[in-house]
This record gives sequence, structure tokens and C-alpha cells, in this order.
Amino acid sequence: MDILQLKDKNIVVMGVANERSIAWGIAKKLLEVGANVIFTYRKERSKGKIEKVLADYAEYKTAVIECDVNSDESISKAFTQIGEEFGVIHGIVHSVAFAHAEDLKNRFVETTREGYAFAQDTSAYSLIAVAKAALPYMTEGASIVTMSYLGGQRVLEGYNVMGVAKAALESAMKYLASDLGSQGIRVNAISAGAIRTLAAKGVPSFNTALHKIEELSPLKRNTNQEEVADMTLVMLSNLSRGVTGETIYVDSGYNIMG
Repeated sequence: MDILQLKDKNIVVMGVANERSIAWGIAKKLLEVGANVIFTYRKERSKGKIEKVLADYAEYKTAVIECDVNSDESISKAFTQIGEEFGVIHGIVHSVAFAHAEDLKNRFVETTREGYAFAQDTSAYSLIAVAKAALPYMTEGASIVTMSYLGGQRVLEGYNVMGVAKAALESAMKYLASDLGSQGIRVNAISAGAIRTLAAKGVPSFNTALHKIEELSPLKRNTNQEEVADMTLVMLSNLSRGVTGETIYVDSGYNIMG
């Protein structure tokens, strides 16, 4: 019995950097359940990495489309292309975030105006821009899932401007859920625990966070790519049809500890 009912659904996955990316873990699961997966990339080197991990999925229906989330023109062009090729968009996985290295390594009070604006634009506003561009093609109802982190709710050492951006992202998610709900479009966030990804390498305190989660979380372990992917598929599927505007934690319960 196909309880997820994602077979032949068109899902856009944004933010695959390599095979260790959370976004790739989600995309792989989507392909395995029969979804059509449309990947977006910003730079040519990212395109090459996506095509490399897709080498073993040649028989699946996929597409790889350029989309620079810092450009409204690029976003519009990408989703117009997706709409023309696939017709309907049933889901979007927004796993896009970036901050300049110096704004993570320096004291928070030293955050630059440019760095603050760039982190917000890339990591938070991009969700709004993507939802707007995709809206004409989400005609059958849809689920948008964005990726957050506990640093959007708590001060975590070394997360700095990215924590502020994730806080804005979660707030934007709620306002989008309110705005788009009447059209049958749900918007939620997954707050994943610490996972060894390319993005995580930029956080100076990352290894300390891993050890702390193992020590303090109720499950006494870290989460992984597969667990986050499984929950994301649930949030994309009809199983979560009554859920919108929520941040779902997949972090071995670490977020509940004081």
C-alpha cells in the first residue's frame, strides 16, 4: 500500500551540494518512492555534483535547472521552465542557506550590514520568492518544506547571523502558511539536528554540538540524513494534510532539553 502517495508527483528539491547534503537524502528517498524530482542549482560546479549523484538514477524522471535564489529573474525563469516541462508542482523542498564565513567566525556584534543582508536574502527571503514564483503551478494543492535549525530559536555558539536568518525563515514560513492555506498549500519547516554536511563545516562549534547532543538528548545520539529525509517525505505527503505552519524537530529530542 502506497501510503505516501508521492508516486509521479513533481517535487522541486533546492540545495543539493553533494551526496552528504540533507537535500540529497530527501531527493533520494523521493526517487525511491517514484516521485519526479526537479533539482535546482546555483553554480555550474553544483550542477556537476548533482549530475554525478544522479548517475545511478538514470531511469528515473528528473531535471536539473539553474536557479540563483538571490535573483528574482533567475527564480522566475527557473519556475517558468519547471512549469512548462512538468505542468504542476506538488511540492518544494527549500534547503538553501548561506552566510559569509567571517560573519560566523567573528563576534556577533561585528556582523556586517552586507553580511546580515546577504544571509537574510539567501536563507529566509528566498523561501518567499520561491513560493511566489511557484504559485501559478501549485494548482492541485502542494506542500512546501524548508530546512531550519535550533539556532533559530536559541543562541548557539558560532551560529551567529545564520541563527537570526533561521529565525526569520521560520517566521516567514508561518506567514506563508497563513497566506497560502486557502489555496490548499501547506508550508512547514523541519528543524534537523546536527548532521555532517558541507554547510555544517562552516560553523566553528559544530563538533562540540555533536558531542553535546549525544550526551544530553533523550535518545542519546545524533540524528542522520535518512531520519530527516523520512520526516520530510511525511510532510510532503498526504499523511500530514492537516499540518501547516509548524516547525518539526528531528534532533533526537535535543530541543526539549533546557
